[in-house]
Amino acid sequence: MPGLRAPVEPRESGERRPLLERRPREPRRWWRAAAAAVLLVEMLERAAFFGVAGNLVLYLNSADFHWAGEQASRAALVFLGASYLLAPVGGWLADVYLGRHRAIALSLLLYLAASGLLAATAFPDGRRSFCGEMLSLPLGPACPSHGCLHTSPTPYCAPTLYAVLLLLALAASSVRSNLTSFGADQVMDLGRHANRRFFNWFYWSINLGAVLSLLVLAFIQQNISFLLGYSIIVGCVGLAFFIFLFATPSFITKPPTGSQVSSMLKLALQNCCPRRWRRHSARDPPGAQLLPDQRSPQAGPSPQEDIANFQVLVKILPVMVTLVPYWMVYFQMQSTYVLQGLHLQIPDIFPGYPANRSAALRAQGSGYKIPEAWLLLANVVVLLILVPVKDHLLDPLLLRCKLLPSALQKMALGMFFGFTSVIVAGVLEMERLEYIGHNQTVSQQIGQNTYYAAPLSIWWQTPQYLLIGISEIFASIPGLEFAYSEAPRSMQGAMMGIFFCLSGVGSLLGSSLVALLSLPGGWLHCPEDSGNINKCRMDLYFFLLAGIQAATALLYIGIAGRYERVAQGPASQSCPRRDSG
Repeated sequence: MPGLRAPVEPRESGERRPLLERRPREPRRWWRAAAAAVLLVEMLERAAFFGVAGNLVLYLNSADFHWAGEQASRAALVFLGASYLLAPVGGWLADVYLGRHRAIALSLLLYLAASGLLAATAFPDGRRSFCGEMLSLPLGPACPSHGCLHTSPTPYCAPTLYAVLLLLALAASSVRSNLTSFGADQVMDLGRHANRRFFNWFYWSINLGAVLSLLVLAFIQQNISFLLGYSIIVGCVGLAFFIFLFATPSFITKPPTGSQVSSMLKLALQNCCPRRWRRHSARDPPGAQLLPDQRSPQAGPSPQEDIANFQVLVKILPVMVTLVPYWMVYFQMQSTYVLQGLHLQIPDIFPGYPANRSAALRAQGSGYKIPEAWLLLANVVVLLILVPVKDHLLDPLLLRCKLLPSALQKMALGMFFGFTSVIVAGVLEMERLEYIGHNQTVSQQIGQNTYYAAPLSIWWQTPQYLLIGISEIFASIPGLEFAYSEAPRSMQGAMMGIFFCLSGVGSLLGSSLVALLSLPGGWLHCPEDSGNINKCRMDLYFFLLAGIQAATALLYIGIAGRYERVAQGPASQSCPRRDSG
């Protein structure tokens, strides 16, 4: 009720308040420093992540590896998917053994080692050491509309690169799942409004890191050297690790208290197989039913709390699962959107530069091209501009007018913008294929590769990236807030891991769909082009994704509406409805 203070929860055994704290009953003096350090670490980690993901398709499609277009797109989707799908692993390790602070520090160390291995594949001696010699008949450059000689589709250095990408994905997912909750812990004493603002600014720092990465690293990788670009990534991760350790005295840190996932699995088994579970329990000696992570001297949740947590999880999961097709659409911007952009006309970055004025040098590919990954900036800039506007102007105005939509309503709006983005991409691809069908192509040198593009400017891709950026504001940020705020406090870390895991499921489903449609007879099967997409029907792939998103959005509206009605029912009888926006 208004005017009553919420009861103070007992502090967890072993929780360490900041070393710099002096007055525990007042708002912490050093919470701004702790939150700022978390945001800075997140910015640097995201700069490193986008430095890998932004040009991964181009790197694998380059003359050093000669991967086909669909192979490179699948690898990008697998990397992106794994970086989210493995989030529960890092969260579980933090909950059971390490604690969030130690888990983040060790994850940054793994990140540093894996990014160093990736940089090693960017120079000849490193590739020969880890991958062996390239076969004498690699995939040839992309061809115009007429056919090319078909060569072996086996990608060079695939085991090493996939291993490195999976290590990077594990490190990135662990940092992401733990740093989000760890940062929220630093402002948890300041109320729900502080939580909302922290998540807004957390997302802002993510996209600031992306801007720095795309502006600098994407240009260096495409036009100068992948080795230099990947070396800068190593430096970003090393700096993030140093800042995190340096800021440790200002952090609130909590010890591992056991995994609620184990309790949830036990309750699920009890519900699915009650008779078998009772027989198994009768044979076990006392205490044998406890998993290792639950045999702890620390007081954990009671069986009644476990049951209540399980019931909350059952209600939340259907809402989060219906977001999976949105993630299938979202991750196209770092895979198939990139492949589409490489086959559109890309202008020179310095039109007045002497190397670009010389026709002879231009024919040799000496001019600097605008990095294709810069199109991701349209998505990022939207977030950097609109998140502060939303936080300081739009949300307070709607709140005063009592028109602020709930997190679930915002997520439905985000699905709509994702749907429109992939529709726009499909329409652009139809237009691009019209030029290809009339043999109107432009030969252009991107890095070490020659691409035969349609004479359509790459800037025509801007609307689809802008729409994805708007969708992210309304789907991903409220989704994070929903997962954190609706989960029981003892399960907040696990719920953040589940949220990111389901994001990865969406990316991997998109990768599986690409693999399925790349089989003989599929829309993305075009072997006569040796990796070029000019004989593929990627427009139909985009429209299929739009259909999947539209069908699931209708299902989501029904599930989310039922969730809100159930949540409002008991609350409306005793107290005003809790703001979930």
